Amino acid sequence: MNRRVLLLLGLLSCIFTGCGDASGGKPDSNTLTIAVVPKGTSHEFWKSVHFGAEKAAKECGNVEIIWKGPVVESDTGSQIQVVKEMISKGVDGIALAPNQKGGLVDAVTESIEAEIPVVIFDSGLDEGPEIVSYVATDNFKGGQMAAEEMAKAIGEKGNVILLRYLAGSESTEQREEGFLEALKKYPDIKVVSSDQRGGDNTTSAKEKVDQLLQLHGKDLAGIFAVCEPNANGTLESLRNAGLVGKVKFIAFDPSDALIEGLEDGSCSGIVLQDPVEMGYRSVLTIVDSIKGKNAEAFISTGEYCATPENMGEDRMKELLKPQITN
Repeated sequence: MNRRVLLLLGLLSCIFTGCGDASGGKPDSNTLTIAVVPKGTSHEFWKSVHFGAEKAAKECGNVEIIWKGPVVESDTGSQIQVVKEMISKGVDGIALAPNQKGGLVDAVTESIEAEIPVVIFDSGLDEGPEIVSYVATDNFKGGQMAAEEMAKAIGEKGNVILLRYLAGSESTEQREEGFLEALKKYPDIKVVSSDQRGGDNTTSAKEKVDQLLQLHGKDLAGIFAVCEPNANGTLESLRNAGLVGKVKFIAFDPSDALIEGLEDGSCSGIVLQDPVEMGYRSVLTIVDSIKGKNAEAFISTGEYCATPENMGEDRMKELLKPQITN
């Protein structure tokens, strides 16, 4: 009788009650250990994912979370090592946000071969491993929302820049593609740069935007940055160049600086995800899978857009400053 069967027998009593059972926790012998492996650990987004994962674990009452990932989102080697470490520990399940869609395939395959189920969240994985589910924002739709907000901000005409992230990051690639696709219906909007990457931190993004503004700033109407570090660097560059207001700016994912930008008009819109829900649903989905329940192939956690006009609404305030694990 293998380890999965023993776990299923031990958890039989909770199959019909679910994680939300108010009767309390499970005996220690039945505690499930779920590894949650983010792309990185330094950005606020991941701290909110962590909060959601811990929220789910508390509701289940028989789940322990191991939260571990690389410090920076570009460190694929370290992320692979974390996954392998979790396999060696014999965790009961892994929720993983791959920072490289191809680079984590072998590690995920190894986990599944070890009978450790995997939920992918935030950013997709190349086809191959039979994962439980993919829990994420519809990033293509998020990119389309950014394009619509950009068109509105610049009066449906003018030159714009798309600042890309890192090659191989499925989530941001979807945002980039959605943005470019949605702009096709605006014949008077011209994308003057869409092949430059801001990298995984604010400093590299600022340096790249500085260069782009030197080339295109004179006739530039707008710029879209596809993730938090890139957006922070873009905003800093626009402010230093004295182009705030002249160049309309759309961001993806919030930060304190970007929220301030919404308030003072430096930023025209921020496309928002729900990282708390992402962490929460990822853990619930892997736990339910261990208990024998089937999951949908894709579980959407929603996408939204905050603007200076709607940022005071309750839901927008929740998403602009989601709860975090300190």
